[in-house]
Amino acid sequence: EKSSLEKMEGERRPAPYEGLFADGHLVLWTLCSVLLPVFITFWCSLQRSRRQLHRRDIFRKSKHGWRDTDLFSQPTYCCVCAQHILQGAFCDCCGLCVDEGCLKKADKRFQCKEIMLKNDGRDLDAMPHHWIRGNVPLCSYCVVCKQQCGSQPKLCDYRCIWCQKTVHDECMKNSLKNEKCDFGEFKNLIIPPSYLTSINQMRKDKKTDYAVLASKLGRQWAPLIILANSRSGTNMGEGLLGEFRILLNPVQVFDVTKTPPIKALQLCTLLPYYSARVLVCGGDGTVGWVLDAIDEMKIKGQEKYIPQVAVLPLGTGNDLSNTLGWGTGYAGEIPVAQVLRNVMEADGVKLDRWKVQVTNKGYYHLRKPKEFTMNNYFSVGPDALMALNFHAHREKAPSLFSSRILNKAVYLFYGTKDCLVQECKDLNKKVELELDGEQVELPNLEGIIVLNIGYWGGGCRLWEGMGDETYPLARHDDGLLEVVGVYGSFHCAQIQVKLANPFRIGQAHTVRLILKCSMMPMQVDGEPWAQGPCTVTITHKTHALMLYFSGEQTDDDISSASDQEDMRETE
Repeated sequence: EKSSLEKMEGERRPAPYEGLFADGHLVLWTLCSVLLPVFITFWCSLQRSRRQLHRRDIFRKSKHGWRDTDLFSQPTYCCVCAQHILQGAFCDCCGLCVDEGCLKKADKRFQCKEIMLKNDGRDLDAMPHHWIRGNVPLCSYCVVCKQQCGSQPKLCDYRCIWCQKTVHDECMKNSLKNEKCDFGEFKNLIIPPSYLTSINQMRKDKKTDYAVLASKLGRQWAPLIILANSRSGTNMGEGLLGEFRILLNPVQVFDVTKTPPIKALQLCTLLPYYSARVLVCGGDGTVGWVLDAIDEMKIKGQEKYIPQVAVLPLGTGNDLSNTLGWGTGYAGEIPVAQVLRNVMEADGVKLDRWKVQVTNKGYYHLRKPKEFTMNNYFSVGPDALMALNFHAHREKAPSLFSSRILNKAVYLFYGTKDCLVQECKDLNKKVELELDGEQVELPNLEGIIVLNIGYWGGGCRLWEGMGDETYPLARHDDGLLEVVGVYGSFHCAQIQVKLANPFRIGQAHTVRLILKCSMMPMQVDGEPWAQGPCTVTITHKTHALMLYFSGEQTDDDISSASDQEDMRETE
């Protein structure tokens, strides 16, 4: 029995090489399970990078304004193969949508918007429609039968990329294909390609009487130039650029991060005198940049080409756009077409611009004073301190400050901190204030704010205040500055939620502030810095031509207007 048991155990015991063989299989399968996903991921990333290089090469050589998208916002069909697509590329000038595999064919087959017509002997004034098939806008209607277009789940119906008219496949006729395009609803804002072709020919002939050409376009023609900051408003500006290119001539649309305003505004010199309008898409800083460029046009002797400026607010504060009736911030709540309608309805107004001169103490004749241009307000004290802290942290990590809500939360944090620390206390002992040459006695303040416009701090009407203390509305075109004081960060917060009024110091044509000692935070239109002993002088500089939209009124505007009417009745 013992020998039989030993024999059975010998049979069950595997040979040494069999155990090694099993371990080798285990190691092999482990390596495969680890390396295979890595290899597949590497191969996919390599193919993706090759496709991206291929697309970029096509984009660079193409006349279309191609843009990649990982997901279309509405049901979309390829203009080449007519298949339903979720991702691919689209042209932000003519609106073509294609699958990635059909990109090269679409680039050869379809023509994009022509910003200028070829001078080949044809009638420049008789420009035909430029039809693109499929992917018509939602809720669009046929110009022939007045029924809804694009309602079928396939590539169907046509859209003119200039006048934006749509027509059914079955309603399309030869007469409609050859019909003259009238540029549709926004014909008074569009610079026609024929106009630029004629201008080019006139410049060759050394003629500059552009009014003759403009007379053919009608008295209501007021071409619009778009200056958008693609980095403003959580990068919303980049998407707006494409939407404006589709509705207007692409030559009218500029990204100020790529083309500085002073260069973009030279397009105004090709237009009739006093006819151009500009829509600035960005924050108050972008608006100030454009207005500075307009001032440079005045220095160059181009006063007759100065445009009127409208604002589409994309920044955080947007107090200037709020004052001019354009709202506190644009987040896509109204379509771009409605924005253009608002510009057409807006009225021209003037905006005072002020020179802020900062002369450091002890360097009156040795160092050149710093100069700023003020459109909104100047301040010294707690609100400037909050702006300075915010600005310092945004410079370190700009990607973290792309949300309006987050930005305001950061301001709230620094305001709460200053309520406890009170870094700007006893300001009245550190400064002297003069209004039109007369020194003003100050109470125990922590901040002084000099206002040019009605709004401050992201939508607060600071000068008029609230309650029974009625003050006349602050104007931005009367050559007067409103000067107020605040008692601290907590007082600023009370003012913004309408629980308190500022300390109103007075109005003046010239303001002079002397900082006698210590470092204090200052700001001009949201641009803060830390300033040592100095003299700040604010004087009138010039006027800017702006556009005021009366259709966008806030509750503060309505209540302030009613207060003014009550005051007139009592008088």
